[in-house]
Amino acid sequence: MDITNLNGTVWLSNGVEMPYLGLGVFKTKEGKEVVDAVTYALDAGYRHIDTAAVYGNEEGVGVAIAQHAVDRKDIFLTTKVWNADQGYDSTLKAFDASLGRLKTDYLDLYLVHWPVKGKYKETWRALEQLYADGRIKAIGVSNFLQHHLEDLFQTAKVTPMVNQLEFHPYLVQQRLLDFCQQHQIQFEAWSPLMQGKAFEVPLLQELAVKYNVSVAQLILRWDLQKGVVTIPKSVRRDRIISNADLFNFSISEEDVQKIAALDRGQRVGPDPDNFNF
Repeated sequence: MDITNLNGTVWLSNGVEMPYLGLGVFKTKEGKEVVDAVTYALDAGYRHIDTAAVYGNEEGVGVAIAQHAVDRKDIFLTTKVWNADQGYDSTLKAFDASLGRLKTDYLDLYLVHWPVKGKYKETWRALEQLYADGRIKAIGVSNFLQHHLEDLFQTAKVTPMVNQLEFHPYLVQQRLLDFCQQHQIQFEAWSPLMQGKAFEVPLLQELAVKYNVSVAQLILRWDLQKGVVTIPKSVRRDRIISNADLFNFSISEEDVQKIAALDRGQRVGPDPDNFNF
């Protein structure tokens, strides 16, 4: 990953450019809160917005994008099919419903939100059809571990271009990261700041002082240096701006490794091998 500025991108396996920094809107309230957050991000130069059907705020994301001066074609927009909608026909319907709420006629990236046993292969087949129809620029998965990917490969005609996973200093999953890189699947982080718990880690506090940055900036820069696309969530204008101020410093390789060594396989979210929703 060539880390240059907020407009920097990675090339997905099909040649689509994906901005390596974006705004996530998990738990951002529908209505004014999400409209404001997306507007702040676009004003600050972000060009990547990540939502999901289950977040319940696709409509507000769509409003913010539609009313902003930035052209839709210059915004990389992601949403995800929820578990209750998985399956071939139901995924096609869910996709149309998401497009309607987002007020757009295409998506830049559509993800299978979780590997629902017995359903994700048919869900993937629906994504492949939507991709073949030109309604999505790229398709991918979320929360898929290596064995889920290997199982999907058995029937997939198109390899996922992205895998969005929980990723932070306490959950590095280096083997999975390596596996995705080997298969040209772009790794993307959700919950990069460990739902705020990262701010309490002494090593991260020390290194933030060393580089004269915030703990959040340190971690987000670390994500990028690990080759991982990242989508920190905030609803505050100052935090959204601060989270994008990552390009006037670089973490030494030694410190990148020190942060990675914090890994303890500890999740702040659900386990992809053991979820019931």
